[in-house]
Amino acid sequence: MRAKVVGTVAVVSVLAGCGSATSVQPSADAPGVLSVKDAKAPTPGGEVGSASDEFDDPAHMSVWSKLSDTEKDLDRIDKYDIDKTVKGSLYLQPKTSSWFDGFRGPFVYQDLAGDIVMYARVKVTGKQAAKPKRKFSLGGLMARVPNTYAKAGWFSITTGTSDVPSQVEAKITKDGSSKPGYVTVKGGWLDLVLARVGRAAAALYREQGGAWKVARRWPVDVPANNVMEWGVTAYTDWDSYGALKKDEAKANAQLIKKGQPDVKMSVDFVRFLRPELPDWADPLNTASVDDQALIKALTPAGA
Repeated sequence: MRAKVVGTVAVVSVLAGCGSATSVQPSADAPGVLSVKDAKAPTPGGEVGSASDEFDDPAHMSVWSKLSDTEKDLDRIDKYDIDKTVKGSLYLQPKTSSWFDGFRGPFVYQDLAGDIVMYARVKVTGKQAAKPKRKFSLGGLMARVPNTYAKAGWFSITTGTSDVPSQVEAKITKDGSSKPGYVTVKGGWLDLVLARVGRAAAALYREQGGAWKVARRWPVDVPANNVMEWGVTAYTDWDSYGALKKDEAKANAQLIKKGQPDVKMSVDFVRFLRPELPDWADPLNTASVDDQALIKALTPAGA
């Protein structure tokens, strides 16, 4: 059985600002320009690679932690298994829940330290239809600063229905305040990447038969050796919160018993890699590292 990969430094930081990338031209004393030719794909295997999972063995459930267990939270998962409901996949079906501001939803994760690329293939549908019908019914990848219950800190890339169907949502939350962004996709199976490299985090996606695209870049302030929680989430049915939309504490303290959850998520695999970006390259500056160079640096070779 694979062991969890953890660091030795206590997590004391939170996510930094919620801004986006800039396009300021590098100067003589600023970061240099990383060309696509010189960008290197992330390194597979090694210590962090041992945390990867093809979801072909139900016994692997013991490697993944549930946030509801580790932080004694309510269990907002209706159904969760590996290689059972969907052969060769992790299956997650949430109860009414949300990851927004201080609201908390399901999260299944591993503890990993340092710069990380998390690459996965996911499919999110409604319970009875190809697309979730309830608003903010999404599933995908999330990286979270541990023990940030009071002041939530995490970033994610998910897909499903936001206000409208067939969306990718890229979102960062700092001190309990979320900043989401959206792009429209076709639906079906989707490749997702969530990465942290140096002082930056990034979210990438690829539709079936399409090319990789950058959804968002964010500044973060998590020391390189600190542990973060890297894993998968799904949540659904925001409208059923009703008046509790204005009261995070009360919403987190109870399950919504009369909700209408409408998400099923299958995850074909999750693969962890190490990114290799030169110290002089600034992934938050598109003039230093443009989208194509960033894509090469954060997606597996040949993927």
